[in-house]
Amino acid sequence: MPDDSGQVSTRPHVRVATVDEVHAVMALALMGTAENGFVPGNPLKILENVYPSLSLDHGIVGVIGAPGAELEGAVLLRIGPLWYSDADILEEKAIFIHPAYRNARGGRAARLCEFSMECADMLGLPLCIGVLSAHRTAAKVRMYSRMLGEPSGAYWVYMPNSRAT
Repeated sequence: MPDDSGQVSTRPHVRVATVDEVHAVMALALMGTAENGFVPGNPLKILENVYPSLSLDHGIVGVIGAPGAELEGAVLLRIGPLWYSDADILEEKAIFIHPAYRNARGGRAARLCEFSMECADMLGLPLCIGVLSAHRTAAKVRMYSRMLGEPSGAYWVYMPNSRAT
């Protein structure tokens, strides 16, 4: 599709996923949990976040890929308050690029991050993104720093009996 200058864009198009795509989104979510999680994922808990977002009930799912085809990537966004406030925020719960598309041109992860920022702008809500991952953490932090500036906090995970002696 031509961009504003008439050139054909290599940037992936992010679109809003629908409930009809629950299986494709869940496949990506389970793949992402298996790769990035440091504790086992629970498919029912994942579905309890994915399905309402696909229904636009306090959330949204942005995806790259044609309807009915394998999805190249997705971002799961939820709306709700932080534990200490009544004010809603837009929270990125997960962003994942299918391994087959990670080296493709176009910057899929960055494009999904832009989609999240656009949603925050449209909703007038602060966007909160945390990187809690056991895989490629430094690369993710670099991307978010490029897109959003310096981080506002950090996560630490202590695994039982892992203390250095």
